[in-house]
Amino acid sequence: MQFNKVLENVTTYEAGKPIELVVREYGVKPESVIKLASNENPYGTSPKVTAKIQELAKNMFVYPDDSMYELKEALANKFEVESSNVIIGSGSDQILEFCVHAKCEKDSKILMAKTTFAMYEIYGKQTGATIIKTEDDQHNLEQFSKLYKEHGADVIFLCLPNNPLGECVDKDDVYAFLETIDSNTLVVVDGAYQEYASFKDEKKRIVAKDLITKFPNTIYLGTFSKAYALGGMRVGYGIAQANIIKTLYKLRAPFNITTLTLAAAIEALKDEEFVNECIAKNFEEMTRYEEYAKSKGFEYIPSYTNFITIKFADKFVSKEVAQKLLERGVIVRDLTGYGQNAIRITIGRNEQNTKVFEQLDEVLENLK
Repeated sequence: MQFNKVLENVTTYEAGKPIELVVREYGVKPESVIKLASNENPYGTSPKVTAKIQELAKNMFVYPDDSMYELKEALANKFEVESSNVIIGSGSDQILEFCVHAKCEKDSKILMAKTTFAMYEIYGKQTGATIIKTEDDQHNLEQFSKLYKEHGADVIFLCLPNNPLGECVDKDDVYAFLETIDSNTLVVVDGAYQEYASFKDEKKRIVAKDLITKFPNTIYLGTFSKAYALGGMRVGYGIAQANIIKTLYKLRAPFNITTLTLAAAIEALKDEEFVNECIAKNFEEMTRYEEYAKSKGFEYIPSYTNFITIKFADKFVSKEVAQKLLERGVIVRDLTGYGQNAIRITIGRNEQNTKVFEQLDEVLENLK
């Protein structure tokens, strides 16, 4: 059977390995597995969210409110925009898909950093678009500008802060770059980890209202999967000028968000204290990873997220390290597929991180 030829060059996204796989393949007890590969909030969901889900579980047979009125209003209030500036997706990656399909077709061009969220390229190739990447792994806006002048672009992806590496460009530098971009180029500012970046350094904070007002050709994306700890509920959002949102709605299937997902997101927005506590703990624990890397002579990328990237240079092979940790029940992300001899580790709870250091010490000693 023949399929669309553009799919021949599309790779399948590899998600972080689930706990069930480790239990099944390596015989590790479920309660002993530490999953630090998918950048989930290790402190779990706000108790208020859990209570609301339990209360509404009896309504699972009813279709959700497809207008998503309450969640859109809550987000509009949070970001001081109108509800017409908001679109809700099944994770922010669904809105990424909307953006690409709204702008791109064969011969279109998409500009992005060399090492960034894999779905940018996957969605782009689905349309037949040409992918243009910087030489540097991290976001180098001078290279972005050079490539834009040479090739142009229908879509530009800026991941602020960047996944899977963790670095983040200052807002002022981002704005200076955006001043040079043609109004017909859609710039997607992926703020999946913005809650973490803006907590750590005010210079990294991207204010959605300010962004889309100054630059009407931009869209800001956020998610409830990270700081708000709703990865399993799959809900994200986009904020842009009303004309962009109206166009993206043409690509949205009805009922793309579940009844319980809507309720969870609405409730999560009410408990900012819980979110801020989780973020504060995240950066307290991150310092332990930084000190660990220094003690081993490993380079790490200063992170503005809830994960850290540790590079092994020529000392160890990241794929081997990640595999040996996996066999011991510690799931981290090997970045070999991104061209990096490095592992990405989600910052866990204190006791989880202590165990990671213990297991990593043993693995590294055995691999010498």
